[in-house]
Order: sequence, then C-alpha cells, then structure tokens
Amino acid sequence: MKGFLYILKCSDGSYYTGSTHNLEKRIFEHQIGLASGWTRSRLPVKLVYFYEFNNYHDALFMETRIKGWSRKKKEALMQGKFGLLHELAKCKNESHYKNKVGESER
Repeated sequence: MKGFLYILKCSDGSYYTGSTHNLEKRIFEHQIGLASGWTRSRLPVKLVYFYEFNNYHDALFMETRIKGWSRKKKEALMQGKFGLLHELAKCKNESHYKNKVGESER
C-alpha cells in the first residue's frame, strides 16, 4: 500500500512532518483539528511538501528521519535543493568533536 510523507506549515511558522496512507483525508483532519495536538493549536495549516512512496513503511521511515532535521534542512528539501542536504546535516555546534580546536592548535 502506498504511503505519503508530508510537511505542513503551521500558522506560527513551524513545520509539522507526518506520514499517511491517504493524504487528502489526513490534511483535512489536520485542518479541522482532529489529527495532531501540535497542529490543533497552530491552525490553520498549509500543505507545503509531500512525496509519494510505493509503501507506507518507507514514508514512515522518512518521517522519523525528517522530524530530527533542522528547519534549514527541511526547507532545502522542500525547495528541491538536494545538494545542500548533506552540508546542512553537519553539526556546526562549537562543542561538537569535529569543531573543537585541539590544545596544541590554540
């Protein structure tokens, strides 16, 4: 059974990522406040991205991955800027081990 990954933009500017078997029904449920506590308190919502998979499990897998992405990385996906996804996945936090300056380099 096919599945859909989708991203909604909420009224507060936040993004909600989900997956479903029936995209039209699920978006309608979000819009009337039946689908998620997150979107219910941030109505109205607008569908800004979706992707159809051959099976629902692939859509669910991608939903789980994308929920952990930064806002910038989600926006790159929605804009079709696939070349940026790898770069945006890199941790830029100063405390990350790849970004620490060694004692001998100070």
